[in-house]
Amino acid sequence: MAAKEQEELTAIGSPDENDKKPSKDPNKKPKKRIYSQRQRNMMSGYLFISPFYLLFAVFGIFPILFSFYLGFFSWDGLGPMEFVGLNNFNIIFNDPLFWKSIYNTIMIGLMGTAPQLIAAILIAFALNSLLIRMKTVFRLAIFLPYVTSIVAVAIVFSVIFSNQESGLINQAITFFGGDPVTWTRSEWGTKIAISVMVFWRWVGYNTLIYLAGMQSIPNDLYEAARIDGASLRQQIQYITIPMLKPFILFTVFTATIGALQLFAEPQIFQGGARPEGMTVVLYLYRDAFGSNAFGTASAAALVLFFIVIIFSSMNMYFTNKIGRSSKVGVKK
Repeated sequence: MAAKEQEELTAIGSPDENDKKPSKDPNKKPKKRIYSQRQRNMMSGYLFISPFYLLFAVFGIFPILFSFYLGFFSWDGLGPMEFVGLNNFNIIFNDPLFWKSIYNTIMIGLMGTAPQLIAAILIAFALNSLLIRMKTVFRLAIFLPYVTSIVAVAIVFSVIFSNQESGLINQAITFFGGDPVTWTRSEWGTKIAISVMVFWRWVGYNTLIYLAGMQSIPNDLYEAARIDGASLRQQIQYITIPMLKPFILFTVFTATIGALQLFAEPQIFQGGARPEGMTVVLYLYRDAFGSNAFGTASAAALVLFFIVIIFSSMNMYFTNKIGRSSKVGVKK
């Protein structure tokens, strides 16, 4: 028994031996961390999103800044650059094809955008009504053209608007006694064909935006209007359209910017940069990669950039104006 107690005391250790163990120095300062936990969390977040900003800086910011710089130089892409001042702008402003490209861009934009937005509002109103069943199927179907490849759309419409009599549209024209149209060579035929492409591809996108806006309108407004005897046309005119103003401005803005950047549709439809469908982007593309005149192409890109800035500023102004008027109306 005594031997067992001795072993337990040996295992535990005497109080004197335990007191001899080294203790922490109270005057010793703890190691200071370089970054706090909050700072490390912030750094990890920035590291996760840094690949996007790096790619955007290389493929977004740098080309824009380089275009500003190159707009004042003459350069063929390989040789030395030569400073020419404003001569590149003088060249494009005296080129009739440049002004024709601006005219074509505006006309195709108007022909493709205005009918598209009107049709999108009507389709959205139909999808928002209680008379339509299987709304999900219709929404998917109307949105499908937007997710379709631009190249595929342009190729299909090139077959539909073929110059040959076997083309679908030309067959319909000859069936009603008309003459076939050379769509890729005709001044207005080219604009109509490209506008139809733009209409078909973007009408579903704008429809869903308007549909989301309509679903945000309180049903109480429509119920009160029906009680007061308002017709369907009056409900659309005095309730739907005013409540959709911010959405309409947004779609007008995006459609305008898209029309100014039109490239793939006329390029593939005509098989190149022809005068009938020449847009501003096609013009600078032809100068840059067709004539190796990167200076004039950059000057045209700068002009397009400032046009986009003007339209963006107009959209922001009208959007803020509508927002302020809405707040004033709520206060009253």
